[in-house]
Amino acid sequence: MTENWTGRTIEVTLGSAGHGGFCVARHDGRVMFVRHGLPGEVVLAKVTEDRGGSFCRADAIEIVTASDDRVAPVCPISGPGGSGCCDYSHASLSAGRAMKSAVVNEQLRRIAGIDVEVTVEELPLTDDGTGWRTRVRLACDGSGRAGFHRFRSSTIVTDLSCPQVVPGMFEGLADASWRPGSELAVAFDSAGERHVVEIAPAAVSTTGRRSPGRRGASARRAASSRPRSERPVSGSGRVHETVSGREWELDATGFWQAHRGAAQAYSDVVADWADIGRGEVAWDLYGGVGVFAASVAAGAGQDGQVVSVEFSRRAAADGSAALADLTQVRFAPGRVERSIESLPSPDVVVLDPPRAGAGKDVVAAVAASAPRRIVHIGCDPASFARDVGLYRQAGFELESLRGFDAFPLTHHVECIALFVR
Repeated sequence: MTENWTGRTIEVTLGSAGHGGFCVARHDGRVMFVRHGLPGEVVLAKVTEDRGGSFCRADAIEIVTASDDRVAPVCPISGPGGSGCCDYSHASLSAGRAMKSAVVNEQLRRIAGIDVEVTVEELPLTDDGTGWRTRVRLACDGSGRAGFHRFRSSTIVTDLSCPQVVPGMFEGLADASWRPGSELAVAFDSAGERHVVEIAPAAVSTTGRRSPGRRGASARRAASSRPRSERPVSGSGRVHETVSGREWELDATGFWQAHRGAAQAYSDVVADWADIGRGEVAWDLYGGVGVFAASVAAGAGQDGQVVSVEFSRRAAADGSAALADLTQVRFAPGRVERSIESLPSPDVVVLDPPRAGAGKDVVAAVAASAPRRIVHIGCDPASFARDVGLYRQAGFELESLRGFDAFPLTHHVECIALFVR
């Protein structure tokens, strides 16, 4: 039986960066996933989670031999035992991007079976890696104080010293008392207005309240994803955003890219890679409020068609309002996997699925529709690599690939791929 190492401190040499914000180390035949270190460093790692088996999780609590890429942590609340967000806070921006590049490349080799070299790029308006985030969801603890979840925990760090957000985003929030168990959606829009919306606590089942294991976590996630009442506290709760000179109005709780430079950068890539011609048909799957639909509409012209499929009816309605002058664009609210069979045959498909990716059924349906070009956006290297492999199995060739540092100070990365047949 494997000894439980929880609480044990072990000196290890850290290897390469792994998917999830850690570096890989090995000790006594077991793998350790160590956070807060950098490749090549020698650290004292304290084991924080050990469920047996071949690996355990740990935090680097002391740096014995530091990397040249190490900097003084930019985030004061993300170290060992702290919040789970800024897990690259201790790395220079260039080192963070190099680690993200290595992770994307490794996932593509291991899962998709292709050997490519992606260099993760800086997004416009990143500056020094702070002050780039315009969207945040905060949790409120049992005393009504707002904060961030600790890493792999339901407990909350109520210090709002986050270096990612634009200046003034959290002003006054730490001093206020909120409904225990609620969440706060905070958005700073293109017009310079801050919106704070209090979201009612999720109605969690008995299993979710009492079980600390996977069943409880699953029940809590299911509860949080259900519709809940919302109360604007600051601002109207309706944000205004601009891409390529066009304005959208949408809910502060709706989806918009968190990095202030991301929406425009991705829209430009999509418009270029879609390369849609006059009179052609495009699908915009998981389309949100239609930013990508707008980016390809001009190429399709009045004789073409752009169909945006989005599960959120509110987002689809906001997109329809923003793109009312583009008669070639229409919104089809519904689940992507159920809607594809009713769509016109596409020449181009653009899709931006959630973190879990598109998956086998959606990729198969897209491939069966036989578009000449597919532009796929992914925000998780593993699910992205799986989808890349599925496209290749369906006969599509990966023609271009770019990675973007959409979440500086964290391990998260965004990738965009172009497939042709």
